[in-house]
Amino acid sequence: MGLFDQVLSTVGGLAAQQGGATAGSSLPEVVLHWLNDPQTGGLSGLAKAFEQQGLAHVVASWISNGKNLPIDAHQLQAVLGSDTVQRLAAQLGLNPAELSGQLAQWLPQIVDRLTPQGQMPAQGESPLVAEGLNLLKGLLG
Repeated sequence: MGLFDQVLSTVGGLAAQQGGATAGSSLPEVVLHWLNDPQTGGLSGLAKAFEQQGLAHVVASWISNGKNLPIDAHQLQAVLGSDTVQRLAAQLGLNPAELSGQLAQWLPQIVDRLTPQGQMPAQGESPLVAEGLNLLKGLLG
């Protein structure tokens, strides 16, 4: 399965699993938009946030070709910050605890699929997040 197909599979699977989203938004769509936001810093910014919370080994496992380490909702909320979690939850019509639980389940898979070679893409090198957004738009109509 090619990289493009893997992202499609992940995004499509997440879209199918996501319930409770409002205003046409789904969890994978919101996450991909958030990761694509320059203020977030993309995957590098996410990895840095994990490092700052002492969880660099967790996100490194998602990026590597090995087994993905789990993360719980509380750890994820600490990494992302309550403001980010509340903002994303509001976009989805979820409460922050629900969002944190869903993100803890799916974010490892999303990061894993966006880093198929076991390495972080160079800044500006990979348009994969944008491609994922385009795929999702096509899936959701």
